[in-house]
Amino acid sequence: MIPLKDYNPTRRFPVITLVLIAINIGVYFFVQKPFDGNEVRQALYPYEVAAIPCEVVQGRPLTEDEIITTFQTGDDTSCERPSPGEAEAYPDKSVWLALLYSMFLHGSLAHIGGNMLFLWIFGNNIEDRMGIGGYIGFYLLAGLVASVAHVLVQPDSTVPVVGASGAIAGVMGAYLVLFPNVRILSLILFFIFRPISAKWLLGIWFVTQFFTSPNAGVAWVAHVGGFVFGALVALFLRDRLRPSRVSRFEPEPDPTW
Repeated sequence: MIPLKDYNPTRRFPVITLVLIAINIGVYFFVQKPFDGNEVRQALYPYEVAAIPCEVVQGRPLTEDEIITTFQTGDDTSCERPSPGEAEAYPDKSVWLALLYSMFLHGSLAHIGGNMLFLWIFGNNIEDRMGIGGYIGFYLLAGLVASVAHVLVQPDSTVPVVGASGAIAGVMGAYLVLFPNVRILSLILFFIFRPISAKWLLGIWFVTQFFTSPNAGVAWVAHVGGFVFGALVALFLRDRLRPSRVSRFEPEPDPTW
């Protein structure tokens, strides 16, 4: 199921959500430059700037041998303790800042397109409830928690983790708690369009993460970690995040699924 539109008007213009979308798109096209024709640069760029579980766990950049082994043999767990004097491929890389950078990198047009669609549909209402400062902090923290969840499960991985999916999953978890009955127009099975309650759409999305193929190249644990974090934060702050008065923009409960 692909969400296309939610029937959940906001009280404020979603400035930060649009800024986040613009930053992600700008980084993809003008920093990553996916269509510059340089395939070697495209393959190595994530190793230069993105978060890699092995690097985070050991607190140092990958060596040249580790990257070569990952490419040549397909061994995504070629993480080793480097020998004294063994050359790091990118010695100036900050493995901690890479956790932040990764949240704004994407692997393909489909990857960034899907992420930005979900961010726009669910992010504007969470921004509306949390306010600018709270939303920025929540979004970034959700992304970091999602990355840490992935690192904990695959600490020896030498594959870069890229994408805003973890942070957006946090937004989706908060949306489930705050707006469970809001209707979301969704594409189901090719050409079937139907409004579905957020609790069903997001609940099904969450469950399907556990059935992601290990070979799909999807950091599904990051999705789960971000989603659970977002839901818990929204549960804890639910009373504070409610409008001070009933608004005419507040969606009515939807009895349909």
